[in-house]
Amino acid sequence: MFRLRAVCPFWRVFPFRPFSCEPLIIQMNKCTNEEQVFDLIARNKAALSEKQVGCAFNALWQLQKQKTTSLKDIEGVRNHPHFLSLHNLTISKVKLMDDDTLVNVLYITQQFAVEAHDPLVEALVTEAWTRLERFDFNVLSKFSTCLVDQHLNLSPLMGEIADIVNRNLEAIQDLRSLSVLMVSISSLISQHFQEQLVKKAEVLFDTINHCDINIARRIVQFLRNVNCSYYPLLERCNKVFLSNMSHLDLDSISKIFGLYQCLQFHSFEFITMAKERLTEMIPLFDHPASFAKLFVALGPIAGPKEKKQIASILHKHLDKYKPIELLKIIQASVFLHFRSKEFFVKLRELLLSYLKISVMPSEISILVHAICMLPNPRLNEAVIARVEEVLPCCDLTELSVFVTSVLRWIQYEHVYSDGLPGKQLKLLQKLDHYGCQRLQQSNSLDLLRKELKVLKGDWFSESLLEETFAALQRLMNEINGTNVAEIASFISRTNYLSTLLLDRIASVVVQEIEKIHPFAIFGVILPFSTLNYDPPQREEFFGTCMQRLNSYLGILDPLVLVFLGFSLATVEYFPEDLLKAIFNIKFLARLDSQLEILPSSLSTRIQFRLMELNRAVCLECPEFQIPWFHDHFCQQHYNRDIGSVDGAQQQIYKLLAEVLGGINYVKASVLTSYYHTVDFECILDKRKKPLPYVSHNTTLGKLPEMSWESNTQIVGSRLPPGAERIALEFLDSKAFCTNIPHLKGKSAMKKRHLEILGYRVVQIPHFEWNSMALSTKDARMDYLREHIFGEGKS
Repeated sequence: MFRLRAVCPFWRVFPFRPFSCEPLIIQMNKCTNEEQVFDLIARNKAALSEKQVGCAFNALWQLQKQKTTSLKDIEGVRNHPHFLSLHNLTISKVKLMDDDTLVNVLYITQQFAVEAHDPLVEALVTEAWTRLERFDFNVLSKFSTCLVDQHLNLSPLMGEIADIVNRNLEAIQDLRSLSVLMVSISSLISQHFQEQLVKKAEVLFDTINHCDINIARRIVQFLRNVNCSYYPLLERCNKVFLSNMSHLDLDSISKIFGLYQCLQFHSFEFITMAKERLTEMIPLFDHPASFAKLFVALGPIAGPKEKKQIASILHKHLDKYKPIELLKIIQASVFLHFRSKEFFVKLRELLLSYLKISVMPSEISILVHAICMLPNPRLNEAVIARVEEVLPCCDLTELSVFVTSVLRWIQYEHVYSDGLPGKQLKLLQKLDHYGCQRLQQSNSLDLLRKELKVLKGDWFSESLLEETFAALQRLMNEINGTNVAEIASFISRTNYLSTLLLDRIASVVVQEIEKIHPFAIFGVILPFSTLNYDPPQREEFFGTCMQRLNSYLGILDPLVLVFLGFSLATVEYFPEDLLKAIFNIKFLARLDSQLEILPSSLSTRIQFRLMELNRAVCLECPEFQIPWFHDHFCQQHYNRDIGSVDGAQQQIYKLLAEVLGGINYVKASVLTSYYHTVDFECILDKRKKPLPYVSHNTTLGKLPEMSWESNTQIVGSRLPPGAERIALEFLDSKAFCTNIPHLKGKSAMKKRHLEILGYRVVQIPHFEWNSMALSTKDARMDYLREHIFGEGKS
């Protein structure tokens, strides 16, 4: 006892240290395997700083980079329990990290395949967004690469990066960082900005080490992305490739060939040297996938001897290829117009042999797709029977692949055979049946929404739309704050009005708004705007959305704010804070600077949305005293020809002239104040008698024999006392929801505006005008009389 007491002071002064006394960061950097790093994390997680967290991620990634491809274990690291501990701890450290650590951790999480919607990735991206202006260009370029990996090339965030590069281009002196940024922002730049980037790259080119292949490759990639064959810069990049040909691997040569082909840049010297280098590689690549890539690269430039050599090796490898590799080979062969009948016959035999033993629907769908890529895409009875056997087990993705294959088969039969495609049509009917059955049996909303991502085109809209919404309605109780934005965006793309689903979405938004990221609010609002639907708790729903957004109005991308403002205006919701954020000189100047670097089509679309929002505010909220400033823009646009119109409008014009008493009593393509276009206009006096126009373009009387000519002019003259101005609008299918004759948002807003401008609006829906009830001229004239004068037959 006394001995223990005597020893205790010693223990207090010199505590026992079972582990190294070296700083934790040094210990992490000395680890030789992931378990050592995870052990350090587990023992120190309560005290890890943001720098140590960043070092832990870096140590784990460096250990993976040192391994060969076959030994890497990305999934094992990501699923390790202590990786989850590190993941959760990092979320609380994000705001404390310096810029380099922040972006590096984001980059490494993506290398470990952490999904983009993961809370850590979202926290890192959001924090990085707030720091964009202070990032140095090296950090900014790395962050832009992370966004590209998340498929955010066209995001508002990438737009802000493009704006930063545009404003600071003169200050950038590092071509490595600039080349990365150029590739990342290439989808969002104007012609002028593109030219500036090319000139800057040319100026900085002499500052780089001409052994740096990656910079040259990225510059060529940028030129391909913007479709700019700027030969002085291409020639300089080509010289870098030529001087480093011995260091170019198969992947690099394949990529360069693809880029040159797109840019129509021909370098005989590169082809000659690459051919020699690739030919040397032929004996080295025994792996089927690698040899397929070699085949694609060398095939177009190989001479008869090399083609024969490649073909013999390809034949040798065919039996070793997996179905997905066979599909890639066939796609490459078709692209290269490979004309070996023997080769394709063997491929077909091999695919058919795989089909006999394959049991997985995903593999069978790949095999059938591959067969339908062959020069003769016919499917024999055995293949059809094999497909039919697995249909009950297929998900919507696999069914979609089968549909694509059968349609290709039908197209081939239509061109090369006089026979009716009876077998193919029956198979399509079965695919429709199992697609509907798959939807009917869906019992998980999250699984269903993943499958719905592949359903596009005619098959989906014509065969599966009703069943899709039936399934969504059945599972709508599973809509929550995590998936609500994706479901809402899907609905807005379909133009299908389901009040049950929209009511559920509105309810979830009100109850779980904190779980919805502010940047996703626009997607949540969009279907209500597009489909012209007010949920029961309208004010609470839109008010909740705006409360979530208000603190972000200063950092949201200008483009998003414009689209958001227009969507809300469509449903007659005009939040003053949002309008003040948009209609001020500072914001408009910021928007102008961004429009300068956007492609012209996107820039024009945004300007139209701003004009339409400006018009809506002026007409519906004059109390805000926001001026109308789009006269010049509208005059430039509406001075162009309006173009031809469809047969229905020509019929209506002729009948209106008869109903009203002559061509001088109706005007076509009238331009109102604030530049709404009205299909037809007429004026009735207080006795409901048509009033003639003083001057009129009589060319219109020649319709329908002659092409439509514009009689566009801005109306605004005063009417006689008691008279009324009538606007008649023909509404085609685009004005209505897909499933019911419910007027969509833009058409409903236009009706409101015309009424504010003093019109009585008569809308003529296509389904009424083209109905059996109006199949005769007399019936159509009675229809027009009733809507104009309020009377039937005269």
